[in-house]
Amino acid sequence: MTTDSLTVSDTVSDAAFSAAVDHVIDQALSQQRLVGTVVLVAHHGRLIYRRAAGQADRETARAMQEDTLFRLASMSKPIVSVAAMVLVAQGRLDADADIRRWLPDFQPRMADGSRPLISARQLLSHTAGLGYRFLEADESGPYAQAGVSDGMDLAGISLSENLRRIASVPLLYPPGCGWGYSLATDVLGGLIASLCDQPLEDAIQTLVTGPLAMSDTGFSTRDAQRLAVPYISHQPLPRRMQAQDRVAPFEGTVGIRFAPARALDPAAFPSGGAGMVGSAGDFLRLLELLRAGGAPLLPAAQVAEMARDHSAGYVLPDPGFGFGLGFSVLRDPLAAASPESPGSWRWGGAYGHSWFVDRGRGLSVVALTNTLYEGMSGRFVTDLRDAICGQIAAVGQLA
Repeated sequence: MTTDSLTVSDTVSDAAFSAAVDHVIDQALSQQRLVGTVVLVAHHGRLIYRRAAGQADRETARAMQEDTLFRLASMSKPIVSVAAMVLVAQGRLDADADIRRWLPDFQPRMADGSRPLISARQLLSHTAGLGYRFLEADESGPYAQAGVSDGMDLAGISLSENLRRIASVPLLYPPGCGWGYSLATDVLGGLIASLCDQPLEDAIQTLVTGPLAMSDTGFSTRDAQRLAVPYISHQPLPRRMQAQDRVAPFEGTVGIRFAPARALDPAAFPSGGAGMVGSAGDFLRLLELLRAGGAPLLPAAQVAEMARDHSAGYVLPDPGFGFGLGFSVLRDPLAAASPESPGSWRWGGAYGHSWFVDRGRGLSVVALTNTLYEGMSGRFVTDLRDAICGQIAAVGQLA
């Protein structure tokens, strides 16, 4: 088990809470919006709900297990972001220094040919002027023309080569003068690897996953039997992802190029923004560390810096949300139509995942699924959030 550090309460037996969460999961499965899921809920450090439901592999009837492994996609970002903040806390990384100190060859230009300073803080907050290939309108976009990988395909290139390709594309705006979801965390991964003078996978293990005993989490796995099969939302039921697939998360975009075999290929370059594999229990362990203040990895001041809105003044695609250092921050619950407390954190992953931390209520929630994009941005995500927050608000603090 990967949730050993969290004690399952023997005193919490709130039937209404469990029934409400079970209903959301059962409905998503019965309506065939999801194939399978693992949901964990911690409240003030106590694991109050845990359930694996549905199937990890529908075609072989392999049941979902609590320790099933998932392709984390953008849930890699908080892990790599925490690693960078550990280096800041150790005094080894200046978050506001020019990243060329560690990545001298990464010098993307503006359209006028100038080479502006880019800082680690701008990479962490997605204010560095970079973009994503999958957000381009078609295959004639600049990232596509440069052969950039978004970190979920089998590109057959190295991390350094992908950074070279990213740097060859003009910046979308001057760093620090806008916000745009981007390959910034992949660049941050390159920075971490260079600063630590070791492969990124080793640096992440040293800085984060090792100290937190996140033994299921890495950039690949050899245990194919524990890995969930990915499915794509479709009618009348989700379809199994093909060996090479492309699915657009947003209308008007070319879409993400998926290669599910990447998770089983240790030679695939380590994508800090999208390339990790892990379990729900491991990820909950990371969230609980941050919710509780960061010790022993980070001082509370560094967690507070991660949780601060670094995109103030910019309009993000989701109303009511800003962005911190590695995840979104809830600015305005009313604008977001969310029951979460102001300042709550959340993000997701394109393979079908979501998570949120509501520090005001002492909540950490992880919901990993094998169905995209329902498990990332579909009805399941909002139904689960509303059920959990609603029940906690109704019953008060669980003892």
